Amino acid sequence: MLLLVLGTAAGGGIPQWNCACPGCSGARAHPHRRRRHASLAVRTGEGRWYVVNATPDIGDQIEERPELHPGPGPRQTPLAGVILTDAELDHTLGIARLREADGFQVLATAPVRQALLDRQRLGEVLAPYTDVTWRELPGHGAEPLDGTPSGLQVSGIPVSGKRPRYAADSPDDDAWVVALRLYDPSSGASVLYAPALAAWPDRLQQAAAEADCVIVDGTFWDDEEPRRTGISSRTATGMGHLPIDGPGGTAERLAPLSARCLYTHLNNTNPLVDPAAPQHKRLARLGIEVAHDGMVIEP
Repeated sequence: MLLLVLGTAAGGGIPQWNCACPGCSGARAHPHRRRRHASLAVRTGEGRWYVVNATPDIGDQIEERPELHPGPGPRQTPLAGVILTDAELDHTLGIARLREADGFQVLATAPVRQALLDRQRLGEVLAPYTDVTWRELPGHGAEPLDGTPSGLQVSGIPVSGKRPRYAADSPDDDAWVVALRLYDPSSGASVLYAPALAAWPDRLQQAAAEADCVIVDGTFWDDEEPRRTGISSRTATGMGHLPIDGPGGTAERLAPLSARCLYTHLNNTNPLVDPAAPQHKRLARLGIEVAHDGMVIEP
């Protein structure tokens, strides 16, 4: 299994186009601090890749990774499809950017697929341009991404019923937001990817304990960060993101794990967007890393 970290930022990226907070201003002054929207590329075979979440940055993310470049044919691409963890705009707007492809697959849970088809109307929008195959992301058991039993397998672990604002009146379902478990039968390696976490259910804990690599939601450092920085009247948990620090925070859950643990999906208000912030040292003492754009992970 091979993973390319295409982006590590929460909604809006860093810097966000309309934001002058210290995190965004720092990224404008120091380009190495810039982060694109959180996404992964997962290799399922030689010259064949899936993207986890299709962000507004997907075109630039593909261009920055030679492994994802087209060729040798003029319109031959190694990108086979997209796996979605939720229906948020920051994770789905990039699907429309793929309209030049002859065809591709989208794996999503039932409520996410319905939101994209009924609310975003992606099926109608893309039909004149390309052939999109919609596949169910399994919530129990695992499914080979490319249809071969010995190939890379994927499954979704429901972690939240949080719906995107454009689908706020949709039916309740605990599969609106999932964590992905990627498993390679040939090596036995597994990766848990959860860029949005509103809760830490038992199934997630079990998958984290069995994983070789765990990459989770690092949107906010502490629960009061959104209110303290003035971006929201709600806490981090109220916005659907478990904080890193504090009682019940994810750092204390990750620290005992034997897996390599990393944070992704950082908000521009998170002190971790500054490489010199002391919070990095606190995480390092717990054996936890902060993922960065361009990182290559081979569990």
